[in-house]
Amino acid sequence: MNSVRFSDFNLSEPILRAIQDEGYTTPTPIQEKAIPEILQGRDVMAAAQTGTGKTAAFCLPMIELLSSRKGPGPRALVLTPTRELALQIQDSIGAYGRHVRLTSAVILGGAPMGPQIRAIARRPDVLVATPGRLLDLIRQKHVNLEKVEILVLDEADRMLDMGFIHDVRKIVSMIRARRQTLLFSATLSTAVQDLASTMLTDPIAVRSAPDGSMASKVDHKVLFVDRDNKLELLIDVLRSDNVQRTLVFTGTKHRADRLVRYLERAGISSAAIHSNKSQNQRQRNLGAFHSGRISVLVATDIVARGIDVDRITHVVNYELPKDAENYVHRVGRTARAAESGIAISFCDADEIPLLRGIEKLIRQTLPAVHEHPFHSGRVASMRQDRPAASHPTPFRRGRRPQNRARSRQPLARGA
Repeated sequence: MNSVRFSDFNLSEPILRAIQDEGYTTPTPIQEKAIPEILQGRDVMAAAQTGTGKTAAFCLPMIELLSSRKGPGPRALVLTPTRELALQIQDSIGAYGRHVRLTSAVILGGAPMGPQIRAIARRPDVLVATPGRLLDLIRQKHVNLEKVEILVLDEADRMLDMGFIHDVRKIVSMIRARRQTLLFSATLSTAVQDLASTMLTDPIAVRSAPDGSMASKVDHKVLFVDRDNKLELLIDVLRSDNVQRTLVFTGTKHRADRLVRYLERAGISSAAIHSNKSQNQRQRNLGAFHSGRISVLVATDIVARGIDVDRITHVVNYELPKDAENYVHRVGRTARAAESGIAISFCDADEIPLLRGIEKLIRQTLPAVHEHPFHSGRVASMRQDRPAASHPTPFRRGRRPQNRARSRQPLARGA
């Protein structure tokens, strides 16, 4: 059991009070390792999976350092790949800095520039931004980064994957060399380490867990199913009594929208969130999910790392991710803050290689659930490695429909 407390760090009373307001007393492993080093002014390269408390790991010491010295802003810049993650970080800064005189602003695409320009004009201490919109405002001479003392690159591997590396390099070149740089990434791949070597000075590397590791309280299940039966299986899962707040992942934006239409027709309240939605739509749908006005959020991998919603009981992989690493981030949306959760993955014949890739990454075999109304023995038999023992279904059993409605077949194939 971890005997370290936040009070053991060199944090001021107002920040400790804010931590207490949030209900935290014990730091997570990444917080325990990173916070003291950041407070010492070191450059830090940290590997931290989703759900490990990495946002607080850099926000708490950053707020502490900034509040102890004054000056014109922005004095800290946090770069992050997605709008949802930028807003989440902005919320965290507001929560942890509620008892200190510290201001912040968020800059992101998909939202009107006017309010953001006015927020920048107030010279906030901390600027949280996505790279594209920040570069636009720099070119328009609304943002000056000459006073930045602390630079945070959050989800660095994701920024590389999304092609932001050139924008990031341009932005970093505008910041003075004498600064403190913090890089947080789910993995410290060769590409991430190469990036760090050009932007960090004598960094200390810290890790919270090996690559591919996940929260211990996630109960993993794989359901083998023919592709044409996935929609009906999803309905059966979502109508179960113990399924409350569910995040469903699909591979494409188009399919996410089609699933929502199908679920709404089935009487299940749902909404979609993906990059084709405007920022207002994304925030409105996310807010409805957070408040419980809808029970299901259908998403693409854009939110696999970008949302922090309490009490998500289930994550359903309607389609397995093509990048095995995204499985870790998807299921990390549940079992947060010491809670437990269930990750259910649908696997059709074409996804067997993806399943093997996931199991290789996480170094475990996903337990198979055979007792569900749409189980496909044909697909299950394609699993070449030693089959896992059959587990009881994590939701109530339904009955296989005797006659599938013909009107549903085209949607099932095209979804």
